[in-house]
Amino acid sequence: MEKANFVDYIRVFCKSGKGGAGSMHFMRTKFNAQAGPDGGDGGRGGHVILRGNSQLWTLLHLRWHKNLLAEDGENGSGDNCTGRFGKDIVIEVPLGTQAKDEETGEVEAEILHHGQEIIWIPGGQGGRGNAYFKSATNQTPEYAQPGMPGQEGWKIVELKVLADVGLVGFPNAGKSTLLSTITAAKPKVADYAFTTLTPQLGMVAYRDNKSFCIADLPGIIEGAHEGKGLGHRFLRHIERNAVLLFLIPADSADHRKDFEVLVNELEQYNPELLDKQFLLAISKSDMLDDELKTAISAELPEDVPHVFISSVTNQGLSELKDILWEALNRKVDTSAGIEDTE
Repeated sequence: MEKANFVDYIRVFCKSGKGGAGSMHFMRTKFNAQAGPDGGDGGRGGHVILRGNSQLWTLLHLRWHKNLLAEDGENGSGDNCTGRFGKDIVIEVPLGTQAKDEETGEVEAEILHHGQEIIWIPGGQGGRGNAYFKSATNQTPEYAQPGMPGQEGWKIVELKVLADVGLVGFPNAGKSTLLSTITAAKPKVADYAFTTLTPQLGMVAYRDNKSFCIADLPGIIEGAHEGKGLGHRFLRHIERNAVLLFLIPADSADHRKDFEVLVNELEQYNPELLDKQFLLAISKSDMLDDELKTAISAELPEDVPHVFISSVTNQGLSELKDILWEALNRKVDTSAGIEDTE
């Protein structure tokens, strides 16, 4: 059910409305059979509009509405009457949604805020009626403009989860257990790989009524950048996270190698991901004594802050929240190359 109800990628056919034609009409009155041109303009064709909705978490509702067709504008008419505008189609999408052209892959629109509206595919402009072209030298124009055509084509709507912190790790690293411990989220937890098939979000309560959002993302495997495992379906979501928290279980055979494999998968997918802030947590640390922790610390990268945690005993969770909050509120002065922490 979890897999069926979470849709983060959909292909839709979109068509904006055609503009109405301008009217070529001449006024005739009881006392003046040639009172002059009075053809009105055609109405604009309907737009295809994207609107952000913070209550949505998936693109599931678009699965049954794959043809998004806006209404054509109405033709102009006599007595300088402008045609009615075509009815817009408004598509409500979750925050973090991108709209792309299928053929070029170009990002045409991006929704990041609740209530944000973007005209994704504009409707065709209505044509001018003959009254518009009347002038001192052309008092009876016998022409009007046709309406401009709408735009159409296959488009891609893609959701990339918005969260402050993304949990990165191999399957069964303890990400879901950690999320259920430090937030009110209730992800599926089981002792086998790929328990989590879709991103799970939770809010972490911090000191002084502060909070931040953390996402448990599907487990990554070596070769994910080539589409293996959950592949690109997982990797696209971490592009939104400001901080990436790598989880390596305490019983790993080689903690540093596991970390390097994870980082390599991110780099192969998108080198820009290496510019994000990395933090490292050794999960299931209740099985370690101080000597083993010291040995593991010695093999970890020096430039990546790390912490030992246990979601079962709550060991290190307060310290983890502290370093996450610090990382999220660290400002970098790019001109001077200086980091400043609020």
